[in-house]
Amino acid sequence: MRTLYNLLIHITSFGLKIVALFNKKIKLFVDGRRDVFKILENKIQLNEKTIWFHCASLGEYEQGVPIIQAFKKQHPHFKIVVSFFSPSGYENKKNSTLADVIVYLPMDTQKNAQRFINAVNPTLSIFVKYEIWPNYLFELKKQNIPTLLISGVFRKNQLFFKGYGGFMRNALFSFNHIFLQDENSEKLLQSIGFANTTVSGDTRFDRVSHQIEVDNSLPFVKEFKGESICIVCGSTWPEDEAVLLNYINTAPENVKFIIAPHNIHTEKIASFAKKLTKKVLLHSKKESVNIALYDVLIIDCIGLLTKLYYYANIAYVGGAMGKTGLHNILEAATFGVPIVIGKNYQEFPEAIRLRNLSGLFVVNDAKETASILSKLVTNKNFREKTGMIAGHFVNQNTGATQTVINWINNNLQLSKTS
Repeated sequence: MRTLYNLLIHITSFGLKIVALFNKKIKLFVDGRRDVFKILENKIQLNEKTIWFHCASLGEYEQGVPIIQAFKKQHPHFKIVVSFFSPSGYENKKNSTLADVIVYLPMDTQKNAQRFINAVNPTLSIFVKYEIWPNYLFELKKQNIPTLLISGVFRKNQLFFKGYGGFMRNALFSFNHIFLQDENSEKLLQSIGFANTTVSGDTRFDRVSHQIEVDNSLPFVKEFKGESICIVCGSTWPEDEAVLLNYINTAPENVKFIIAPHNIHTEKIASFAKKLTKKVLLHSKKESVNIALYDVLIIDCIGLLTKLYYYANIAYVGGAMGKTGLHNILEAATFGVPIVIGKNYQEFPEAIRLRNLSGLFVVNDAKETASILSKLVTNKNFREKTGMIAGHFVNQNTGATQTVINWINNNLQLSKTS
C-alpha cells in the first residue's frame, strides 16, 4: 500500500504542475514549494533547537496559535517553524512574526519527508486537527521525534476506521499522543487500539476568548453602523449569498449588513453587488463617501473579519450552505452574538453543541434564512438571550491550551540543554 501511495503522490505532484499553468491558486501551491529547503537552510542553523508546527490552512493555524504563544513564553530558546499545506494559510501568514520560519510543506514523498525533517531537526513536532501525512509521520517515528496531534476530531466514516485502512492507521499510530476535541473521537480511536489520547477540547476557544481583550475598534464600521442593527455575514460563499439576498433586499431600514466574502475576487463581488437593491459600498471605496448613508458594506480585503464581529448584533457564518466547510463560528460567539449557519454543519462539533444549546440556528434555504433573521432583528430579548448563550459557550470551553502544555512539560524533556 505504501508503494501505491507514493506512486499516487508523485503522479499528483506532476499533475499539479500542469494545472498550475492555468490556475492561480495551484500556481501558488506549486511555486511556493520550490524554495522551501533553501529557506530552511538559511534560517535554521545546525545547533539551533526547533519546534515544528504543521497546519493545513488558515483555520488550523488559528487553532495552533495559542499553543505556539504559550510554548514561546515557556521555552523562548526554541525556534518555531510553521508549515502550511494550503496557499490560503501560507499566503495570509507568511509574514507573521509569531513564528521564526514559515514555509510550505513539500509534497509527502519519502525523499521530501526525510530532507525536510533533517533540515528542521525538530525536538518536537505538532500537527493540528486533520493533517495525516504518512511519509512525514513515518520519518518522525523513525527518528524518535515526539509527535503530537492537537484539536483532533475523528468521524466513523474516515479511512482509519475501515477494514482496508491499515496503511493510514499505521500512520496515525506514529503520533505519540493525540489531543481530541470530543469524547466520540476518543472512542473511535480506542476502537482501533489507540489509547494515547486526552480529551482536551478545541484550542480555538482559547484563541477567540482572548479577542475580547484586544482593541477591536474600527472607526469606519462604527460610523457605518450608527444606531442600526448590524448583521455581519462572514466568510460567505455564493451559496450563502444566494440565501441571504432576498432578506438583505427586503430588510427594514434600521438594519445594515456587512458582507465579508471568503474569496475577494473583484468579478464575483461585483456580480453579487448588482443583485442588491440596497445602497452598496465597497470597503476599498469608503474614503470618498459618507459611509453612514449606505446599507450594505462589502469587505473586499482580508484580515478584518474578527474585529467586524465586535460590531455585530447578529452573525451569519458562511461555508455550510454549500460543501466548502463551515467557517469559524467561535470568532463571532466570543462577542456574545447569535449565529446563523447553513445546513451542512454535521462535521463541526462546536456547531452541533452550540445548536443544542440554542445559541445557533441552522437554515436550509432563503425562506428559513429570512425567517430567523427577521425574528432576531425584531425580538431584542430573543436576540440578546441567544447571544448570551453563545458567549457563555466560549467561556465555558477554554483550557485546551493549558492541557496540552501541561502534558508536554510533564512528559517531554525540553530544557535548554536538552
